[in-house]
Amino acid sequence: MTSTGPAPGRSTAPGTGREAAPRPGTVDVVCLGESLVAFRPSRPGALRDAAAFDRGIGGAESNVACTLARCGHSVRWVSRVGTDPFGDHLLGAIAAAGVDTAHVTRDGDRPTGIYFRTHGERGTDLEVAYYRAGSAASAMSPDTVDLAAADSGRVLHLTGITPALSPGCRDLLTALTAPRAGRPLLSFDLNYRPGLWRGQDRSALLALARACDVVFAGEDEAADAWGVTGGPAAVRAALPEPEVLVVKQGARGATAFTPQGAVHAPAPAVDVVAAVGAGDAFAAGFLSATLRGLPAPARLRHGHLLAAAVLAAPGDLARPPARAHADRLVALPPDAWGTLRLGPRWTTEEATA
Repeated sequence: MTSTGPAPGRSTAPGTGREAAPRPGTVDVVCLGESLVAFRPSRPGALRDAAAFDRGIGGAESNVACTLARCGHSVRWVSRVGTDPFGDHLLGAIAAAGVDTAHVTRDGDRPTGIYFRTHGERGTDLEVAYYRAGSAASAMSPDTVDLAAADSGRVLHLTGITPALSPGCRDLLTALTAPRAGRPLLSFDLNYRPGLWRGQDRSALLALARACDVVFAGEDEAADAWGVTGGPAAVRAALPEPEVLVVKQGARGATAFTPQGAVHAPAPAVDVVAAVGAGDAFAAGFLSATLRGLPAPARLRHGHLLAAAVLAAPGDLARPPARAHADRLVALPPDAWGTLRLGPRWTTEEATA
């Protein structure tokens, strides 16, 4: 199968030279999906041994939203949370990051999702336990979500987590990715979670990805979800339709397929503290650079830098580097970029190559 260009009603990607002017009243990015309250043991160790926990937030789409807002973009989060204190916490924490939460619905009959995870010191021995079945967000559907709010950004960011939550959620993403006039640029992160898709038809993920404009997929995810192996070119063969496809290759870097061709950017070395949230940060960095009209190599490097910020921090979110700092690092020549090593607190210090 070969791609013949954007589908009818599909936006063109910012930074490709064919970007349409933003509609009046729009924000830069809308992120739609479930957020959860995250609990991490106050001290390193197994969950069974933890006596006290620190509370934070987690969720792929809200992670992207918070990171983009901290990078200076206007961002809106669309979702559902319970009327419980955990829902209050999520709304307060996400709004504090600079994200518009006015279009989040409160559900008095269903709880806000939560999860527990260990520190995963140096990126190892990570335990995660989710309690999200029957959550308020799982009740999202075309009838319970403000579709106009979802379409109110230059970019609408979605993930493969949402359609696994319920048939209503799957219907919602099918509606949002359908070709239509004025549709925002659609960003889709595969974010394959085997436990959520157990017993479900994973072909729905492929159909959704094919309907979007910018798609993020890990090599390992493509193999697990669809049996696609053979490297980035094989993933591109399975997904020829998206105008931009980013294949993440772990510590080896990432490859972007664009209308101008394929480009690879190696990832800098990172002193890993915990790996949770790095993929979301990468997507935020890539989208931020896309909105700025930067070329594909710079978009990949910005994605790597924001992922490195999270990898070097204990939580799902981390302070991103100042834009000028990130731009200086992105502009390094290949040999200097290849010797870059980033450790804890690098975003608040001047990193050297």
